[in-house]
Amino acid sequence: MAYTNFIAAIDLGTSRMVGVVGTKNAAGALSIIACDTEGSGDAIHRGCVYNIEETARRIRRLISKLENKLEGARIGKVYVGIDGQSLRSIEHNVSKLLGSEGVVTEEVLSSLRNECRKYHSDETVDVLAQESPIYFLDDKPVSNPLGLSGTRIEARYQLIVGRPSLRRNVAQSFERAKVGVAGYAIAPLALADILLSARDKEQGCALIDLGAGTTSLAVYKHGNLINLSVVPLGGDLITKDIESLGLSAQEAERVKLTYGSAISDKADADMSLSSTGSRGTRISLRDLNNVIEAREREILENVCACLARIRMVGSLGAGVTITGGAANLKRLPEMVRDIFKMEVCYPSIRRELMADEEMAVNDSFYAVALGILNTGTENCAIPPKEEPKPEPKPEPEPESKPVVTPDTEPKPEPVPDPKPVEKKKKPREKKSGGLFGGLKEGLNRFTGTLFNENE
Repeated sequence: MAYTNFIAAIDLGTSRMVGVVGTKNAAGALSIIACDTEGSGDAIHRGCVYNIEETARRIRRLISKLENKLEGARIGKVYVGIDGQSLRSIEHNVSKLLGSEGVVTEEVLSSLRNECRKYHSDETVDVLAQESPIYFLDDKPVSNPLGLSGTRIEARYQLIVGRPSLRRNVAQSFERAKVGVAGYAIAPLALADILLSARDKEQGCALIDLGAGTTSLAVYKHGNLINLSVVPLGGDLITKDIESLGLSAQEAERVKLTYGSAISDKADADMSLSSTGSRGTRISLRDLNNVIEAREREILENVCACLARIRMVGSLGAGVTITGGAANLKRLPEMVRDIFKMEVCYPSIRRELMADEEMAVNDSFYAVALGILNTGTENCAIPPKEEPKPEPKPEPEPESKPVVTPDTEPKPEPVPDPKPVEKKKKPREKKSGGLFGGLKEGLNRFTGTLFNENE
């Protein structure tokens, strides 16, 4: 039987597109029923859709792969993640005077939200999302100001902005692919919601997603988003640096994931690697790791500079959490700890968000797509066509019988009289002989009957 109710999500990554289909139970926990990937090729650069037509073709192929696993069900729309190097957060403050005996009501909070939505800086910035604000009542922070009295309230919002083309190109790609968009999610924030616990956000945590084209940083403190930044450097740059050692792009990626280390060791000088390519290039393991270490340190130092700009280095109780496809290098936590001066950990998907642990996808390549899926609420399945029901045949009407009453009885129908049967007359014999002939005939009849025994 085909599925008729599910949520679908797609993560448009620089190296690959990831699609996930799942359902939610009453508690909001996810069950995964299908997942697959499609290479992005040259269609997406640093998290941004670069070639709309090529992106649409690859989206269509990914949708087909997912539908092949849905037992005949079809996907009508999906939730899509927004990412890219222009993505960032900006602080926008809105305040309102309450008067000497003012009270914060729901109308006051609603007016603050409406005022924030009016924000518009210029044509180069598109407001993509609006995070929950931090409230200050008479310059004192309060978690929930509803019902409190004061003279002035201020709401400090984090607006997620990016270039207008960021969302527009994504929308056009899905329109060309003839797939509806159920909603947009900010990919780094959706990832944070599925990996970070409420305690992590309360104590303070920095989530670093090391992707192929970009590296994103989401910082939380006291349960609120403090900053979102994107560094336009990713794991693809490490692969390109390794190519300078004489390897192909495919072989450089394989060597990086198999033997690469974020920190070079002196013992690496005594080891060499042989390429599996046609040229059979041999490289020193130390040369390989020196290249990786130099580029990885550059990426992380740029991320640390974003954290220093908001004065959060060393002040986050839950430390640094690293994830993403480029976070699988050996000794990477050691480098992160050295640069950020905080504890480092690899996350896992929050257990309460998965209905069945055996169905959870723990591969870091699927984490962003699962975060986007977690934001979904609408049914993304195309409803099956209902077959027309056959019209019921009218029942034959019963024959009406004459109603007999005690006073009147039905009269029998008159039987027509039979027609009298006409007897054929015997032709009369021609009389002859005149008078004497008749006498003779009568005499003959008399004498004939005289001797007849039957008479």
